[in-house]
Amino acid sequence: MDTINPRFSELFAQLGLADDPQGIADFIREHAPLDNAVLLHEAPFWNESQARLLRDELRADAEWAEVIDQLNASLRAE
Repeated sequence: MDTINPRFSELFAQLGLADDPQGIADFIREHAPLDNAVLLHEAPFWNESQARLLRDELRADAEWAEVIDQLNASLRAE
């Protein structure tokens, strides 16, 4: 069993986004609030590979799932 719990900044790096605190804050500020009717991986600001990573990791309940849930909550906060 893999016990590595990736950090929020590591998810941003994996997605090819700025992973420093300011870059993360800027991304969330730019894209929030995400409409509750839109699934996270279907948001229009993801490219195909980013959307696939988010979708597949959540479906598999893989190591990134918890951090993706944090991103989802952050983008839905108003």
